[in-house]
Amino acid sequence: MSSNRYHKHFTVSWDQLHRDVRELCHQLVERDFKGIVAITRGGLIPAALIARELNVRLIDTICIKSYDHMDQGGLDVMKGVDHDGDGWLLVDDLVDTGKTARKVRELLPKAHFVTVYAKPEGKPLVDQYLTEVAQDCWIQFPWDMGIAYVEPLADQIKR
Repeated sequence: MSSNRYHKHFTVSWDQLHRDVRELCHQLVERDFKGIVAITRGGLIPAALIARELNVRLIDTICIKSYDHMDQGGLDVMKGVDHDGDGWLLVDDLVDTGKTARKVRELLPKAHFVTVYAKPEGKPLVDQYLTEVAQDCWIQFPWDMGIAYVEPLADQIKR
């Protein structure tokens, strides 16, 4: 799959991500988890925010690479965990096509799997998510963006 499949963009700011993760935590706060498994890299920041909100101190990672910028390729499991996920919260930023989600479900079948954002193809693979995003939408996460000068509109029009 390539970047040609994305026709829309959805930009998530740091503030929006924090608000969204806190809202997801409201749905999880009554549950008791042994720990959190973050799916790297995208799940690291949401997992840290969730750990803070749910007061969970034990955090592990499962390291899987499936994207090279906007192009999805094969799965490379670089680090797994030594349990089946029973009692654990599995966290990622996004479930897209479900390719990574299927693999982590295979590795951690008993984990409670949450994502902040979910696309239609992947959402059946997670237990909970906060916001659905169109399948053809590329999400711009704040850790992938930098701050840059934007020319005033009046100056742009004069050119």
